[in-house]
Amino acid sequence: MSTAQHHSTLIAALRDPGNWPAQGRPAAIECIETHISSVLLADDRAYKIKKPLDLGFLDFSTLERRRYCCHEELRLNARLAPDVYLDVVPITGTPQRPVLGGQGEPIEYAVKMRRFDANALLSKNLAALTPELIDAIADKAATFHAGIPAVDPATPYGTPEAVLFPMQQNFDQIRALVDDPAELERLARLERWTQGHYQQLRGLLAQRRAQGLVRECHGDMHLGNMVLEAGEVIIFDGIEFNPSLRWIDTLSEVAFLVMDLDEKGLPGLGGRFLNRYLERTGDYAGLPVLRFYQVYRAMVRAKVAGIRLGQPGLSDPDKAAVLAAYAGYAALAERYTRPAAQALVITHGVSGSGKSRAAGALIEAHEAIRVRSDVERKRLAGLAAEARSDSALQGGIYSDDLTGRTYAQLLETCATILDAGFTAVADATFLKQAQRVPFAALAAARGLPFVILAPQGDAALFRRRVAERAAIGADPSEAGLEVLETQLGSVEPLTEEELRWALSVPAHGPFPIEAFAARLMAPSAR
Repeated sequence: MSTAQHHSTLIAALRDPGNWPAQGRPAAIECIETHISSVLLADDRAYKIKKPLDLGFLDFSTLERRRYCCHEELRLNARLAPDVYLDVVPITGTPQRPVLGGQGEPIEYAVKMRRFDANALLSKNLAALTPELIDAIADKAATFHAGIPAVDPATPYGTPEAVLFPMQQNFDQIRALVDDPAELERLARLERWTQGHYQQLRGLLAQRRAQGLVRECHGDMHLGNMVLEAGEVIIFDGIEFNPSLRWIDTLSEVAFLVMDLDEKGLPGLGGRFLNRYLERTGDYAGLPVLRFYQVYRAMVRAKVAGIRLGQPGLSDPDKAAVLAAYAGYAALAERYTRPAAQALVITHGVSGSGKSRAAGALIEAHEAIRVRSDVERKRLAGLAAEARSDSALQGGIYSDDLTGRTYAQLLETCATILDAGFTAVADATFLKQAQRVPFAALAAARGLPFVILAPQGDAALFRRRVAERAAIGADPSEAGLEVLETQLGSVEPLTEEELRWALSVPAHGPFPIEAFAARLMAPSAR
């Protein structure tokens, strides 16, 4: 009996409740097939059995390899889903009469898991993806990345060559699975783009590894591997089968979820996730590699669809759906290779005027990266974003010196964001003309539009917002009413030239994205 027949016979037998132990025997058993595993659903448990495959990027071809990978799956997923992954269970007996957890020589192994409601998968429950939930996922990812080990420099993982290898492998493997001439042409374009950007980024990839930003990540962080239970997101099914696919740059992991949200038609939430993650980690210097990894991640999903095409048993409707999925991911990858419209944007207004609200709306409506003075000021002082410094007015972290350093940090980060091909948004009060001038000069030097977001409202509205924010106490800003009154008395209005760059943002209602887009095209904005 071949290994494939061994597996199919075993799964068929395990789908019969009569072959399960009498104690705790399930009433019915369902089976879910993926391209690399068979998952048996039995009452409140799930048993994942790996298929005897060697696909190049994974090797489950021997029983020992499958046993080892089952234990790795348990270890790795205990980090983010400890109450889902329960045990590794041997299967004894014969493929025709298997005994789950029995005594004797194992013929196979299964990862025992707590079963959850498949309808709670975020990939099937997009309506649950509120902005608040996206923030929570970003916080979870940032905390996870901060707590996992960095790569040992003596290992080969995460080197520039190791980064390129699975990318090239994707192209090689997809080429053997797809026969449509137009798709093959697109594949060749994507391959050339990847090779060219690899050469440009090679030094940065090596630098990030040396800085400890290659870590033992989840490796497969997308919506299909997230489940929502009791308002909490559980991230499961991390990669166990190939260390090189989990010892990766943390931004490669981030790129996967951003890509997945884009593919689901939720680019605004993708932008929110990315910005929240960057605020938490401060990893703006890694932005030049983001598109490179987004193309890779889209092609990973395209390859998965291609592998499904080569497996038997697909109905014509299923095959059409898989082909559409492949084409969709390939098209998304190609979109990432095209330059996006860029601008340099700053905000202008006192505390409570709605600056952060306007900037936040912009990053969800346009491919933009925001850097916030309230967050960067505290990062420079060695404080977490929500930490309270209890600084006196114009003292502590609000001293003139730290304020000057904060604006210099904003300017430097905006240059990094622009270099990476994104619109940069500096979210700060910018009350003084001297603070605004260097940003206008940076935009002019890059030949990019310069836009000043000018939220509208009156002092009474601003006072109410500041008081409400202080009562909640969960915002990086520590500005209270005393700070607001000082700002109202010291703000320097926009000059006549600056007014040409200003975009009024209403105190209430949606962000004027069409007016913003028009500003990007207007010669006066440059």
